Amino acid sequence: MNRKVKAFIIILIVIILLCAGAIAYKTFKDKNENTAEVDTNVTNEENDVLEVELKSVQTFKGDDRPIAVMIDNHKAALPQGGLNNAYIVYEIIVEGGESRLMALFKGQNLEKIGPVRSARHYFLDYALENDAIYVHYGWSPQAQSDISSLGVNNINGIFESESSFWRVKDKSAPHNVATSTEKILSIAKRKGYKTTSSTESVLNYVTNEVNLKEGQSAEIVTIPYSDSNIVKYTYDSETQRYQRYSKGIEETDWSTKEKVTTKNIIIEFAKNARLNDGENKD
Repeated sequence: MNRKVKAFIIILIVIILLCAGAIAYKTFKDKNENTAEVDTNVTNEENDVLEVELKSVQTFKGDDRPIAVMIDNHKAALPQGGLNNAYIVYEIIVEGGESRLMALFKGQNLEKIGPVRSARHYFLDYALENDAIYVHYGWSPQAQSDISSLGVNNINGIFESESSFWRVKDKSAPHNVATSTEKILSIAKRKGYKTTSSTESVLNYVTNEVNLKEGQSAEIVTIPYSDSNIVKYTYDSETQRYQRYSKGIEETDWSTKEKVTTKNIIIEFAKNARLNDGENKD
C-alpha cells in the first residue's frame, strides 16, 4: 500500500572548485563560442545590487563526457571519496529518512570514488540533462525499469568485476564499494558508450565576487532530511566556502582527508512518496 505522501527537502549541492590548477572551472567564454552569455546590460536598479560587472564563465571545459556516480550517505559510509572533485553534487532523500548523493565528474582522474550505492529513478533526470554516464551498484525496481525504457547509458557495478568495483576493509558492507574513473571509462568503452560530449553546463556562474546589499544571512544552513539525517553547512568567511557536516560529523575526503566544502548551495522543495514496487522504495 502507498503511504501518505509527505513533503521532504531536496537539496542540490553545487560544488565549484575555484582553486587554481585544480579544475579549470574559471575559463571565460569567448563571444564567438556557441554558448550562452550573461547579459551585462543590467538596469540601474540591478547595478544597485551588484558591485561588479558580471562575466559569464563555464563550470567546466573540454569534451570529456560527465560521469554521474551514486554515493552512499549512511553514517557507516563516511568519509566519502571524490566529492571535492565533483562539479555538481545532487543530494536527494531516499527511503528510511536517509539521503543519497550523485556526484558528477568531468575530465577527472580519481583512484577512489564512493562508497557507491544503488540507483533511484528520480536521479535520472539530472544524469540525463548533464549527458552523463550513470554509475551505480544495484538499483530499485523503478530505477531498473526507467533505465531500460529510457536507454540510459549506465554501469551497474554488481555486474562488473571485483577489480572494477571492489569492497574495502575499512568499511562494512553494503557501505564499502569503491571504484575509479579509470575503471568507469574502461567499462564505458567496452559497452560502446561515447566518452566525449558537447553538452553545455547546466549551470553557469561568474568569477567576480558578488556582494548583495540586502538579503538574509546564511552563515549556517541546516537541512533536516529526517530526525536521524541532518546535514549542516557552516560558512568560512576567509575561504568563502561552506564546510559540510552530516549527522554531526565534519566531513572529510576518504583519500586526501581534506575538508569537504562547497561554494554554492541550491535548495528545492519537493514531495516524496513510498512506491508500491515490492521493495517499498521511495
